Amino acid sequence: MIIQEHFSLKQHNSFHFDIYADYFSAPQNEEEIIEVLSDIKFKDLPLFVLGAGSNVLFKSDFKGLIIKPDIQSIRLIDENEQSIWVEIGAGVDWDHFVQWSVEKGYFGIENLSLIPGNVGACPVQNIGAYGVEVMDVITQVNGIYLDTLEPFSFKNKECKFSYRNSIFKNGLKGKTIITSVQFLLHKQGILKTDYRGINEELEKLGETNLANVRKAIVHIRESKLPDPQTTGNAGSFFKNPVVDKDTAAKILAAFPEAPYYVVDNQHTKIPAAWMIDQSGWKGKAMGNVAVHDKQALVLINKTGKANGNEILTLAAEIQQSVKSKFGIEIEKEVNVI
Repeated sequence: MIIQEHFSLKQHNSFHFDIYADYFSAPQNEEEIIEVLSDIKFKDLPLFVLGAGSNVLFKSDFKGLIIKPDIQSIRLIDENEQSIWVEIGAGVDWDHFVQWSVEKGYFGIENLSLIPGNVGACPVQNIGAYGVEVMDVITQVNGIYLDTLEPFSFKNKECKFSYRNSIFKNGLKGKTIITSVQFLLHKQGILKTDYRGINEELEKLGETNLANVRKAIVHIRESKLPDPQTTGNAGSFFKNPVVDKDTAAKILAAFPEAPYYVVDNQHTKIPAAWMIDQSGWKGKAMGNVAVHDKQALVLINKTGKANGNEILTLAAEIQQSVKSKFGIEIEKEVNVI
């Protein structure tokens, strides 16, 4: 098992911060993961499990061990006339899995196209977009407890999914390493195209079908979001706040043009991007960092020379502006290390 020392993380975090980990390992199966974690050399060192580095912000060099699971398996578990169950390794690129699913004609995750990251990270954050959350299709999450090195398998309900949240982000944060995720996909499905912009793109493509929904969403995301390969960013930096109906009513009374999405009878989602834009931050720069000029949820390493603390300073300024204008505290979506 190869363990590298003083390892550069510049290509392993989507902000492209020039930082280093004392130790780095990319095990390719569960046995190699256990081998690394069993090494007494790392017993008392800080440990961080890294996916694609697309939803993480490092404030400085990491003085410990980083494990990046590189399990690349795609395995059929079961199927019937209507559905298929698959198990996907934690190291598989998320959008590669979405593309594979669409090419096979399986419905369920097409609206999650082009979300950066690896499969192993998707349950942690309960990734979502265009009216779909990954919790809608996950049946089981498999992994290893870091303290005992014993395996676990959590069914969907045991994962305690909620909006951009799960047990892996709360009660089990820093206590597990996910090795694979099982999904239920469908051979026939109802396409969700009611989110803004999708139907307009589908009209250009001429037909509403599974492949074209993916194409439409890829085009929308590419037109709004900077490519992390060229402009360092972590996608959506803030969560969209879900507020109670009274708070939503006050905001809509003061700002009748405000976009909103009804979550249930008691809660409404107000887009953070709109509030950030209304607070005057869209396209604004602060030294090496900036708010993207096409999507206010995205903070960017504008010059390529920024560090994590500069991004956090910008984020704090934005949070204060939004709170002053709307009375709402927007939360960071990224994982700060």
